[in-house]
Amino acid sequence: MIDGACVRLLARYNRWQNQNIVGTAATLAEAERRRDRGAFFGSIHGTLSHLVWADGMWTSRLVPDAPRPPGGVAESATLYPDWDDLVARRAVLDERLVAFADAIDDGWLTGDLVWFSGAAGRELRQPRWRTILHVFNHQTHHRGQVHAMLTQAGARPGDTDLMLMPE
Repeated sequence: MIDGACVRLLARYNRWQNQNIVGTAATLAEAERRRDRGAFFGSIHGTLSHLVWADGMWTSRLVPDAPRPPGGVAESATLYPDWDDLVARRAVLDERLVAFADAIDDGWLTGDLVWFSGAAGRELRQPRWRTILHVFNHQTHHRGQVHAMLTQAGARPGDTDLMLMPE
């Protein structure tokens, strides 16, 4: 099981790496960001759109009054077609996740989260600590895909090692 300090570290790492990846993607022409590169969500833009949708969905389950994004996984890659809007939503979500992490106490993590999963088509229940790990692991998984696509496009994202994260 993880504790609140771990969640706070993961939230800050998540924000740092989203700034890294989105900032690097912003250096590409729009056509390069939208070019289908054979990833699960097609392009850099599509994968980043999916991540904004997914973090919005998880945040709506974890944070009181956080808005739930429209659509489902199938629409997630095309849900945020405007680059500037996607970038702005990403920044808001990252700050919301950091604020959420800052407010967590260890006791909260021991309870369960119950939600209806559209992907599974049923209600799910998991320990909150495990759900939090999933949220950040999902980000890392897809950011890795984007990192590879950025490299294919000739861009050079910054450091990704946790030990190099600025304080």
